[in-house]
Amino acid sequence: MSSYRWLSLPLGTWVPAFVAAVLVLQACAPTRQESAGGAQPASAPAAPATASNVAAVPGLPADWEQQWSALVAAAQREGTVVVYGPPTPEVRARLPEAFKKRFGIDMEYNGLEGGAYSARLASERAAGVYAADAAINGSDSMYRILAAEGKITDGVMGMLVPLRPLLILPEVLDASKYRNGKLWFMDPQEQYILRIANYWNTPLLVNSQYVQPALLTSWQDLLKPDYRGKIVSYDPTIAGAAVGQAAYLYGLFGDDYVRQLYGTQAFLSRDHRQSADLLARGSHPISIALQSQESDRIMKEVPSIVMIPGLPDGPGYTAGGYGLVGVFDRAPHPNAARLFANWIASREGSQLLQDTNRELSTRNDVDVSTFRDSDAPKPGVDYLDSYGWDFVLQKRVKAQADLREILGRRGS
Repeated sequence: MSSYRWLSLPLGTWVPAFVAAVLVLQACAPTRQESAGGAQPASAPAAPATASNVAAVPGLPADWEQQWSALVAAAQREGTVVVYGPPTPEVRARLPEAFKKRFGIDMEYNGLEGGAYSARLASERAAGVYAADAAINGSDSMYRILAAEGKITDGVMGMLVPLRPLLILPEVLDASKYRNGKLWFMDPQEQYILRIANYWNTPLLVNSQYVQPALLTSWQDLLKPDYRGKIVSYDPTIAGAAVGQAAYLYGLFGDDYVRQLYGTQAFLSRDHRQSADLLARGSHPISIALQSQESDRIMKEVPSIVMIPGLPDGPGYTAGGYGLVGVFDRAPHPNAARLFANWIASREGSQLLQDTNRELSTRNDVDVSTFRDSDAPKPGVDYLDSYGWDFVLQKRVKAQADLREILGRRGS
């Protein structure tokens, strides 16, 4: 955006071994396998809904159906997939249930904040423990920790293997099934990190019992004396929901604006439920940077809380939430990991993740009737993409460091 003032074991054999293991298991896998409990599935589950004209899907193998059946059978033989993802209770409950129902494979789901589980996995791997298969994560911990800021050694980016070669379903590979017309990889090589969520984001919520939304016509209005001590925001100096918004506002309006907004006007919280409760009670009737799951919850519970869908001097930015998918190298269940990646990117998996984690899918064939029209980025609007690789690893780092200095705070 033109208005921005700052734009300033050896692993060598692992990637081939990972791919080879998948291919060998596919080649020799029968279509019927014993499950961990000894039961015999009738057959490999059919692939999810496919593209209407599979012959037109670029890169689709002619024998994709046979490869899919072999992959499912090999994954069933492994019996389990270990997935790390968001701590949302509904995701934790429904994702393993749905995967088990479709494929007969157990999912060991670890629902944790992305930064917490990424650090945990880094410690485990340093100790020689490789226990995870796949991850659904946000941008900071995915790019910085799991992908090691893009450092590639022997084909492995940090902890991640190339994901693109592992995708096989026509409906996943078909670019016409996505709102932006492409399979969206976020890393510079466009191979490792797949984005499956994208939504408009400048969460500004108002409790209309205490503040009339019509009175807020500009971001500058938040600096009025009337609103001092009436605003609650997530702390922008730590990783989380406020970083993107604070960096966005800093880029638009500069030092003085963020110093006044976050240093004088707003109460900074590190607990989204606390922020939502303060908004509901009216002690802080304006909320910024509230996590989408909490904003959906509190707007259902308190009808007087409304969302302001952008302001003229700052239309907002796009984000991806927990919408980044990666597959780990040295995965203990490589076929199940590949199967999961295909499924979560499919219409079925994306619909489930979208609905349970309340973050809009990148697909255009999912049901979005439970979302607001304003959740979808509008065509032709110059949004900042807060999940862009360079923005997260360079521009946002500088903005966050500047914010800490401006506010005299230290992140943790």
